[in-house]
Order: sequence, then C-alpha cells, then structure tokens
Amino acid sequence: MNLPHARVRRPGRLAAEVSALLIAAVVAFPLYWMVLSAFKPAGEIESTEPRPWTTAPSLDSFRRVFGQQDFGRYFVNSLVVAGSVVLVSALIAFLAATAVTRFRFRFRTTLLIMFLVAQMVPVEALTIPLFFQMRDFGLLNTLGSLILPHIAFSLPFAIWMLRGFVKAVPEALEEAAYIDGASRARFLWQILFPLVLPGLVATSVFSFISAWNDFLYAKSFIISDTSQSTLPMALLVFYKPDDPDWGGVMAASTVMTIPVLVFFVLVQRRLVSGLGGAVKD
Repeated sequence: MNLPHARVRRPGRLAAEVSALLIAAVVAFPLYWMVLSAFKPAGEIESTEPRPWTTAPSLDSFRRVFGQQDFGRYFVNSLVVAGSVVLVSALIAFLAATAVTRFRFRFRTTLLIMFLVAQMVPVEALTIPLFFQMRDFGLLNTLGSLILPHIAFSLPFAIWMLRGFVKAVPEALEEAAYIDGASRARFLWQILFPLVLPGLVATSVFSFISAWNDFLYAKSFIISDTSQSTLPMALLVFYKPDDPDWGGVMAASTVMTIPVLVFFVLVQRRLVSGLGGAVKD
C-alpha cells in the first residue's frame, strides 16, 4: 500500500537533496578557494591560469602570517572584543527580554518598536556619529570603541529573539517556583535562564560573528595605536596596492575562520534548538 506513495515522493525528494547539495557546494566554494590559495605557492597564486587544485602545497603563506610580530596581539584583541560583546550583550538581553515579557509598564510597546527601528538603521550610516562620540568619550584607539558599538547593535536582535523564549516559559512555572519558596532572583537564574539558554546561544553566535569579522569600526576607531588593532586589520599588512601578498591574505583569512568554526562546533546543538525556538516546559 505504501510502495506507490513512496515511488511518487522519491523523485521530488531526490531533486530536493540534489538542489541542497548544489547550493551547499556554491556556498562552500569561496571557502574552499580561500583555503586552497593559502596553501598554494606564490607562482600558482599569480598564475594567469588558476586551477582548483595544487600539486605542490606550501606553508610559506602561513609562515609569513605567524611571522608577523603583532599577529598574536591582533588575535588576542579580537578574542577580547568578541568575548566581551557576547557575554555583556547576552546578559543585558536576557534581563531586558525578561523585563519586557514578564512586567507591564508604560511605553513598553514603544520600547519594543524602538528595538525594531534600531535594526533598520545601517551601521555604515552611524560610523561618523559614533566616531565623534567615541572621541568625546576618550575611547578612540582603545578596544572599548569596538566593544560598545557592537553591544549596542547586537542588543535589539537579541532582545527580540529572547523575548519569544521567555514568553514560551509558562507563567504557571514561575508561580509554582514562588509557592515553593524560590525568590525572584533564584527563579531567574536557576529556572528561567537554563530554559532560554538555546536562544542565548543563537543570539551569541550572531554577536560573535559580527564582532569577530568587524573591519569598518576597527579601521575607523583605531587610528594610530596599532597595538589595539584586531585580526581584520591584520589583512592590511599583507595587502599592498602595488604588490599584494594574496597568499598571506588568504592564510590570514583562514586563520581568522578557525575560531568561528570552533565556536560553531561547541554550540551547534544548542544553536539548532535555539533557531528552532525549542523551549521545553
């Protein structure tokens, strides 16, 4: 009875799987070419007939990258910026999402609309105003000039996403916790926090990627003190208009990608449930 039905659906499923593989290949090809170019010798990179493989892989590009005196400092600076943004924005977003979901106060709807409006403003349009603001605060040439804007830009999305997770937690659970003698702080951190953790992980991934890959603010706010530069600025060391070192650029880009992949591997399970909005009652 089920065989005809299975035969009817199988071609469609096969077409969907093939389409998914083709899309995945198209998306992954630039990453493949980046890694391949990082291992290619200089002669193959500059060849007028590029090939999607190499017969003589070389680590010279990586040696030039790690041979840069300040590369390790750039790496640590990027970790500090991205880690600070993830931790601070997650904490504030969790508390703010709980407040706008569990409490009733004036201008609550207006505040939520403002979060949406903030998401519509392109970050490029705010670069110059933020530059003057960081200058007035005395934060230019410091990591704080990178951390604060990224926290501000990651909060609206994080609050909106976490609001759905907090709302999905039954109020009866909160009432039962209070009846059992739990304080509001204990309910917040021991009961509510673990339930919305998948949402926090999902928002943290976007915050981490945005802060880790930032070039615009790093270029605009870190003007003279190169000791405060981040990894995206390290690419400029290898890119010279007259004689660009494409092998170095690709090798540095590959090194930059590794922490993001590691972060994804560590949080992939919670990320999937977070994007799916799965919250257990």
